[in-house]
Amino acid sequence: MENTAYCVLAYYDSEETAIKYLDTVTVSTLMPGWKTQYIYRRLGTTTIVSDTARHALIEQGYTQTVVTQRNEKVLVNRSLGVSSIKVPMSYFNPVDTLVFSYGSISLKDTLYIFKESYPHVDYPECGTYRFHHITDIKYTDAAFDKIEISNPTVNYEGQENIRIHFNGVDQ
Repeated sequence: MENTAYCVLAYYDSEETAIKYLDTVTVSTLMPGWKTQYIYRRLGTTTIVSDTARHALIEQGYTQTVVTQRNEKVLVNRSLGVSSIKVPMSYFNPVDTLVFSYGSISLKDTLYIFKESYPHVDYPECGTYRFHHITDIKYTDAAFDKIEISNPTVNYEGQENIRIHFNGVDQ
C-alpha cells in the first residue's frame, strides 16, 4: 500500500499532447532554514566545497570562504526522456517551492505550489497521513510556457495533478 501522497507533474506540448521531455531535468525543493558551506581554494588545485570546516586544508595553504545559502534537497535527479515526474509534498508548509534545473539551458525555473494539507485516516490503527489540495500555482518562464492544475487533489491515487507545457516543444 502506498503511504506517501505524491504530486504528479506531467509534460505536454502546445497542442495538449503528452510528450517525453528530451532534456535532463533536476528538481530540487527549498527546505526551511539555511545551511553553511565552506569553500576552500588554492592556486593550481581544484576547489573543495564542504558542509563542515576543515582546518587541515587551511594548514595546507587553502583559503576558506564561508557562505550561507538556502537549504535545498534534490527530489528528482537528472531525469531524461520521461513524460512525468512525482514529487512528495511538504506536510505543513502552505507553499512548496520546486526549482527546475536543465541540462541544455543555464537558467532555472521555479514553481510555487500553494496548497492546503489535511489529515487522512485509512484505518485507525495505521495512524494519519497528509493529503493535499492545490489552490494555486505560480512559476517563472525560462523553459516553462504554461502550467496548469489538472487535478487539485494530491492523494495516494497517483493521478496527474499539474500539466507543464515547455517553451518550444512541439511533437
